[in-house]
Amino acid sequence: MPLLLFAISPCVPPPRPRLRHLSPPPPMAAVAPPTLSTPVTILPSVSVGLPPLPPPATDDFHWLDLFAFLNSPADSYQIPLEEQEREMEDELEREIELERERERARKARHRRLRQRQVKAETEAWARAAEEYRELEQEMLDRKLAPALPYVKSLFLGWFEPLRDAIARDQEVQRRKRVKHVYAKYLLLLPADKLAVIVMHKMMGLLMSSKDGGGSVRVLQAAHCIGEAVEREFKVQTFFQKTRKKCTSKNEGEKNQALEKEQAKCRKRVKTLVKRRKLSEAQKIVQQEIELEEWGTEAQVKLGTRLIELLLDSAFVQSPADQTPESSPDIRPAFKHVLRQPIVENGRLKKKHWVIECDHLVHEGFESTARHVEIPYLPMLIPPKKWKSYDTGGYLFLPSYIMRTHGVKDQKDAIKSVPRKQLRKVFEALDILGSTKWRVNRRVHDVVETIWSRGGGIAGLVDKGNIPLPERPESEDPDEIQKWKWSLKKAKKTNRELHAERCDTELKLSVARKMREEDGFYYPHNIDFRGRAYPMHPHLSHLGSDLCRGVLEYAEGRSLGKSGLRWLKIHLANKYGGGIEKLSHEGKLAFVENQLPDIFDSAANPTDGNCWWMNAEDPFQCLAASMDLFDALTSSSPYCAVSHLPIHQDGSCNGLQHYAALGRDYMGAAAVNLVPGEKPADIYSEIAARVLIVVREDSMKDPATNPTASLARVLVDQVDRKLVKQTVMTSVYGVTYIGARQQITKRLQEKGLITDDKLLYDVSCYATRVTLDALGQMFQSARGIMAWLGDCAKMIALDNQPVKWTSPVGLPVVQPYKKYKNYMIRTSLQCLALRREGDTIAIRRQKAAFPPNLVHSLDSSHMMMTAIACKEADLHFAGVHDSFWVHACDVDKMNQILREQFVELYSMPILENLLKELQTSFPTLEFPPCPPQGDFDVREVLASTYFFN
Repeated sequence: MPLLLFAISPCVPPPRPRLRHLSPPPPMAAVAPPTLSTPVTILPSVSVGLPPLPPPATDDFHWLDLFAFLNSPADSYQIPLEEQEREMEDELEREIELERERERARKARHRRLRQRQVKAETEAWARAAEEYRELEQEMLDRKLAPALPYVKSLFLGWFEPLRDAIARDQEVQRRKRVKHVYAKYLLLLPADKLAVIVMHKMMGLLMSSKDGGGSVRVLQAAHCIGEAVEREFKVQTFFQKTRKKCTSKNEGEKNQALEKEQAKCRKRVKTLVKRRKLSEAQKIVQQEIELEEWGTEAQVKLGTRLIELLLDSAFVQSPADQTPESSPDIRPAFKHVLRQPIVENGRLKKKHWVIECDHLVHEGFESTARHVEIPYLPMLIPPKKWKSYDTGGYLFLPSYIMRTHGVKDQKDAIKSVPRKQLRKVFEALDILGSTKWRVNRRVHDVVETIWSRGGGIAGLVDKGNIPLPERPESEDPDEIQKWKWSLKKAKKTNRELHAERCDTELKLSVARKMREEDGFYYPHNIDFRGRAYPMHPHLSHLGSDLCRGVLEYAEGRSLGKSGLRWLKIHLANKYGGGIEKLSHEGKLAFVENQLPDIFDSAANPTDGNCWWMNAEDPFQCLAASMDLFDALTSSSPYCAVSHLPIHQDGSCNGLQHYAALGRDYMGAAAVNLVPGEKPADIYSEIAARVLIVVREDSMKDPATNPTASLARVLVDQVDRKLVKQTVMTSVYGVTYIGARQQITKRLQEKGLITDDKLLYDVSCYATRVTLDALGQMFQSARGIMAWLGDCAKMIALDNQPVKWTSPVGLPVVQPYKKYKNYMIRTSLQCLALRREGDTIAIRRQKAAFPPNLVHSLDSSHMMMTAIACKEADLHFAGVHDSFWVHACDVDKMNQILREQFVELYSMPILENLLKELQTSFPTLEFPPCPPQGDFDVREVLASTYFFN
């Protein structure tokens, strides 16, 4: 029986019926199944043949279903149009409602996080004060002190006396007709909040002291405390104003009422001034005080008075090991001490006043960090977008786009340029701030385990001090002198270890606070050269291996084939030990050979073979090992989701910029701007050149050549690590003295030279040879640096600061001027403050111009790359010349950063700089730009190891 087809017009397409599964038709005895030989009747208007029927897809689908479908009337298998439309509308409505529900949930979650962020920024000190009040009440109710950590119990003991002392002083200042300068600032916050700020800030300063000696300069402490009080007052005032604006329903009417009230206030003040009732007018003005800058002098005077009250209120008591008849040993927790002049790192430190804590307080520092308030924590929601100098970053905490450190020229420069010119700077900082981070809980658990066991491994500082040398039994003066030097060195080492332990506790304290958060953000700002920094000071990706190992992206992405490859390369780079100098294939082979150790490290990080602890960056190596373990043990490694940021670092980035500026082919090849089969290592190259010179000198006669004996001592100690820091910082203007100190430190780490005089002489010799080797290899860079120095000297001799505009539109002004000292009298002592003078520091302007220009160029490259990565939907993070993205996106970022480098150096940077200097300083005759080589910067596009 032939198949029946519908009549189809040659001009009208056939109907497309909706296929649906039909039950088998009833038996048809007269129907024979068609075969390939069965004739098929085709209408004349269609010149196609029916292809053979495919075999049934399932057992329950028979060819008779298709037969019945084709022979059934159209209305038996077509769903009515109205029903189809209804179904589609219902489905669309369901999807719209689901999307609305998701959006409502997202907004509700954001609202909750924003409320928490607002509380974190505006109520930190208030919460701490409330906590101490509650503990006091608990102590009174139970008639004993609650069980608290040692230092927190000290805080509790100091809180009430200090609060009462501040309250009394506030009352005295209110009653006085002639008030102290600090009085109007002292009255702005309640006494309990001021007490908490003073206690926590003082302890934080003493903890962060680099020498770990438990002391801080009076000037530094007073300025820091005064600044914290000013910040808290501004936060509260701004918050109150914002809250009033947000909760106002009849905003127009209220604004009119507010204007009327302000007019009445101004009129009242004028009337009181005319009547010479100045004290009453001053009270009104104080109540309506604007949010102007207080200034360093006001901050220091307020801070000094609060420190004085702390000295009189805070006491400690020795442990109860005395006899019942003896009186308790109660003594001040802090002392005001005059430090005598000392020589430190070859420099004479003048005598100065410090606040020194009692040794009982000092001993408790390491357990204090988790109880110290840290106002600038990471944010729970994305930062405010930058719109101007002081608009952006945190919601209420004072945030400034540039870290000017009080330099007026820099602040004026960035405020004066149009917002359009800073668009790229704002956009790049917003991109860096919008990257969402979280705590890597597995790595954090490992850190906490090692720390609880005493540290001392995997780069963590040891919790114990080194033993002090015992006094020799002999009274030989030489032996006694050696013992004194050893004792002094051991005490200094223990102080430094103590400072490192405090720093570690601060980092871990932040990690503990943020551990349970789904994600957090780091608002960024810049220094005057344009380099971007997270505004949070302790735990950020800018920090040490510990910080970077504990942090990861909050949003993960599947690895893919490319991502798995880059994860292995990243692991090899973090292991270091020379592995980072291999080609990509060599790194991949290294990881494949180490898979058993990598798996053991991931599965048993603290109790296994601990292979990861031998890495140069152990915690980052451990994080990569865990990620790789998860991927390779999953059912589909390419589909494994990774949260790890993969780094691409510039190869001696400063010299890369100089090579591109001067189109220097030799320099470009040394720093991987030119394609190569394996990465060029400038540090190894310089080390090899130094070793050749040292070997030649060691073969000479010491009688005629005084450097021969020094070369013989040095010859076995020349390696890549010895010269690396000096080579790296040479491009940033390191001086001979600075380079000598760097090399001295490396030789001390080797421990083969014990005599201090010999160590000094060998370091001087090694420094000379290293700098000579650098000068020979990078002659073009030296020529550009000399030209920049000459231009800077001419500008500085005209008593003007060097200034220029970076390629992304940032105005850069060098802040180096001669400062004037002036004395102010405070309630505690006279203090010497520094005021920016009008005379330019010529030598500093000249020496700083080359490195600062390079910093402005590398920051421009980073910002351009950040913007391009955002447009490509990559999650970008940057630390100067180190760019980070997910593993799956590394290839894309590598392409982008190379394209942006070519775009940057397609501009005539030196020529533009010369034109700008000529325009800014028209009376000066600048020398022409240095000659350039024939290097084609587009070769970077094919250089595998440019960023590696």
